[in-house]
Amino acid sequence: MCGRFSFSPSDKIIEDRFNISVINSIYKQRYNCAPSQNLAVISNEAPDNLSFFKWGLIPFWAKDKSIGNKLINARAETIAEKPSFKNSLKQKRCLVLSDGFYEWRKLGKEKVPYRITLSDDSPFAMAGIWDVWKNSEGETIKSFSIITTEANELMQDIHHRMPVILNPEDERKWISKIAVNDALKLLNPYPSELMKYFEVSKLVNSPNNDSPEIMISVNKLL
Repeated sequence: MCGRFSFSPSDKIIEDRFNISVINSIYKQRYNCAPSQNLAVISNEAPDNLSFFKWGLIPFWAKDKSIGNKLINARAETIAEKPSFKNSLKQKRCLVLSDGFYEWRKLGKEKVPYRITLSDDSPFAMAGIWDVWKNSEGETIKSFSIITTEANELMQDIHHRMPVILNPEDERKWISKIAVNDALKLLNPYPSELMKYFEVSKLVNSPNNDSPEIMISVNKLL
């Protein structure tokens, strides 16, 4: 699964890497992104701009927005079949921007947090879906879910699942009007040789901690 990540590049790096416009007064560097927070995405609705959607998909048909707490991830293997996800897969795809994500490995009774990044520490895009939910009082929420897949060889040391990291050349394809079957072909484990991981402080365990020190290795790189 993917339950925590970071996105902390400068606005200039974001603009150059993803070819979008970033409004400085809205964008804020985040080191410990958590469910229920409004986080940076690029949607097929506004592909030239950085948008901010709530993490935890609320399907348009949901009676209660609290369903989003259970829908932070969507499995690539079943996303086309699940009622909560299949409509968004067809019509509302997005890129969830990140420069690293966190996962916990069980060692006995202890859970040890790790940070997983690309080998060169560059930002990347995770495959996501989104939706718009409205209630009778006029409240409107745009929300998203991160798509996960089976772990690559590197991630298998830590967890059996990982977020779908899109190849840079596939990012714009994902948010284009390609058919669902073609979109599903993009949802693969990212190559292990292009990634790395290292242990980080347990400060990451609490989403209230959101500072650069969370991303620092507590041991040598693996």
